[in-house]
Amino acid sequence: MPEDELARSLGLSTWISEAEGVGGLLKVRVEDFRVEEVAKTPALDHKGRFTVARITLTDWETNRFVSRLARELSISRKRIFFSGTKDKRAVTTQLFVIDAPVHKVEGVELKDVDIEVLGRSHQKLRLGDHERNRFTVVVRGCAYADGTPMSGEQAVEQVDSIIAALDARLGESRFPNWIGPQRFGSMRPVTAEVGRHVLEGDFQGAVDTYLGMPGQRESEEVALFRECWRKQRSVEAALEVIPRQLGFERDMLNHLKGRENDWRGAFRKLPNNLQLMTIHALQSLVFNHVLVERIERDMPLTSPLVGDLVGPLLEGGKVDVGKLSTVEEDTLERIARNCRLGRLAVTGPLPGSESVAALDEVGELERAVLVNLELDSTDWKVPEIPRLTTRGTRRALTAQFVELTHEVAAVVEGDDLSHRWTDGPQPGECWHPDGGAVRFRFSLPPGTYATTLMRELMRTPIHQQ
Repeated sequence: MPEDELARSLGLSTWISEAEGVGGLLKVRVEDFRVEEVAKTPALDHKGRFTVARITLTDWETNRFVSRLARELSISRKRIFFSGTKDKRAVTTQLFVIDAPVHKVEGVELKDVDIEVLGRSHQKLRLGDHERNRFTVVVRGCAYADGTPMSGEQAVEQVDSIIAALDARLGESRFPNWIGPQRFGSMRPVTAEVGRHVLEGDFQGAVDTYLGMPGQRESEEVALFRECWRKQRSVEAALEVIPRQLGFERDMLNHLKGRENDWRGAFRKLPNNLQLMTIHALQSLVFNHVLVERIERDMPLTSPLVGDLVGPLLEGGKVDVGKLSTVEEDTLERIARNCRLGRLAVTGPLPGSESVAALDEVGELERAVLVNLELDSTDWKVPEIPRLTTRGTRRALTAQFVELTHEVAAVVEGDDLSHRWTDGPQPGECWHPDGGAVRFRFSLPPGTYATTLMRELMRTPIHQQ
């Protein structure tokens, strides 16, 4: 899929400001992208059932780490609890609550994994339990739009201009609350497509898509495996060529090997949170497209229109969706004032079986998006797997970054640089190996994507994220 078509399909085809970005690449080194969850430690009790640990992962995707940890401890991965799912090429620090003895957790030794046991607790963790995420992100190879190198000092000045433009358009330290490409699969936007099949009750289609949909920049062996499945639909043939790292795909195939045509069972070999993420990704697609439409129609994101749904902002930046209000003519001025003061936020839809709809022009826009995405008749119910049924909710159209600093970073050399860097700029990319580097530090609420803030600052194609 061409880059611009991919961006349009994910609802990531525009920006909020007119300022030119700094270009560059993220994650040239694993250490260039760090995220630390800021969260309250569960109440510790030496008689508690669960082990609480702070774990730092280097170049591990959360779900794959959890599967590996479960194998090391000889327990089900359902007995490991965490608050947020993190990307692979990064250094991440977060809390885990593990239903296993302390000595067993302390005895786990895995490459690029640092486990600090904090104690025991009776409390579990749920997704989104943390207060915020603290990021340290380095952009390397900064460049102007024509591809010529931009020094670190020039990039810092340009970032100041972009932030000023964001402030002028949306208010201090705010940016569009896009749902980032990693929710859909940055190089293989498969997640929402699988979710569409699940909502249609087509589990064969869901499994076919997960196994066979091609991606960008996949290794030759991964591409060969996916092509094999698309052409042959043979479990035996696919198992012969499947790369070692495709653990979830292997689990699906092994299930089908013993239970021919049990497509629902094969889909359920995905971890529960990944199954749910397929539905969430489809909801996210709707939200992003609504956000694009509002920007392209020059409709405000932080100031309400009649018909908008607004909600109180809780500490940490979440919207209290239990107290949503529809904006009317006689409440518009008061609600707009509270939005300016940061007490309320304008929201967009994450649709579900019990969605609350906006009204008037906003409602018409949201309905048009559902029609365009062919989701207008979807009931968002999954009777075959009821826990995947979603009632729907709303999400703030903008998010706030705090504690933002940016400075020139040192240029690095070595053997640990990403293949994208060593391969050099490709057609359509906006970076230069002689460009400078900038280090950013900032904090975001849970569920807010650092890559979407960086996207506003870099103005680069999706695959550079």
